[in-house]
Amino acid sequence: MKKAVFPGTFDPPSLGHLDIIQRASKVCDRLYVGIALNVAKPEELFSVSERKAMLEEILKPLQNVEVVTFESLVVDYVQKNQIDYIVRGLRALSNSEYEFRMALANRKMSGVETVFLMADESLSHISSSLIKEIGSFGHRLHDFVPKEIEEVVFRRISEKF
Repeated sequence: MKKAVFPGTFDPPSLGHLDIIQRASKVCDRLYVGIALNVAKPEELFSVSERKAMLEEILKPLQNVEVVTFESLVVDYVQKNQIDYIVRGLRALSNSEYEFRMALANRKMSGVETVFLMADESLSHISSSLIKEIGSFGHRLHDFVPKEIEEVVFRRISEKF
């Protein structure tokens, strides 16, 4: 059984995340969507438990996908849980250098390979900062986040910004 993890902060989960998760779930037997602590992003829009609940709601139809949380390096989670691959989405050439360095470091530390999936071109512009900016000016987010969570994401951004 091939297992993979798609790590991220998912703050908030976006249509871009959903696209990568759906596609990755087709190439492995078990996909873990791992909500990771990111020390580079200390300001959270949603708590980890809120993000987990949103992802579980969105991903209900995908039987081989499980949402997990961890407060460690991805490689530590991978080794502890005998994961075969790390899945990462690439949105643009600008983030490929960072992702490449992380993939090399992860492989050096754990031996695990990273599999890159290119973002769908219709979704590659979506980022959490874009979602927050659009929502903070009162615009709805149906083109950026899954419909199941659009209202709660819009409401939270409206309250916070």
